[in-house]
Amino acid sequence: MSYNNRNRIYYKTNYYITHPEIRLLDEKGEQIGVMTIEEARSKSRETGLDLVEIAPKAKPPVVKLIDFAKFRYQEEKKRREEKKKSKSGDLKEVKMTPFIGQGDYETMVKRAKKFLTTGNKVKLSIKFLGRQITKKEFGHQLADRFIKDVEEFGQPESNRKFLGKLLIQIITPKK
Repeated sequence: MSYNNRNRIYYKTNYYITHPEIRLLDEKGEQIGVMTIEEARSKSRETGLDLVEIAPKAKPPVVKLIDFAKFRYQEEKKRREEKKKSKSGDLKEVKMTPFIGQGDYETMVKRAKKFLTTGNKVKLSIKFLGRQITKKEFGHQLADRFIKDVEEFGQPESNRKFLGKLLIQIITPKK
């Protein structure tokens, strides 16, 4: 199994498997046993199925006796399931300035609510431009108002903090 620049996985199949001894599994994943590659190839010809190397680093390497198209489908299905599980919990960012207009503010609140309902955390970033940094209280007031507006969907994770000219607050979704 090897990777190219697009994260596609390549599996060695049939005559590309060069290890002299392998551990063979059947279609269901049940172990047939340790055998030479020639024995496995003859078994492959008898059943009409492909040999697919699934664990090349194991001692001896693990090879599965399965139709390659079916194997690729199963692997793609597994990858999609993993991707679906890992999707939730991403960190989405909502950026504002302390003197944001009402319409823009409402749009940001709506966006944050959408992020929180899909299980994502929201990072509220309030950026102070120029001399606005002298009026930090406006940023804190905006953050309090924002948290109040999204409180039915999420709650603040920790205390807000300043990073340079950014006031940052993380909001986690409510379960």
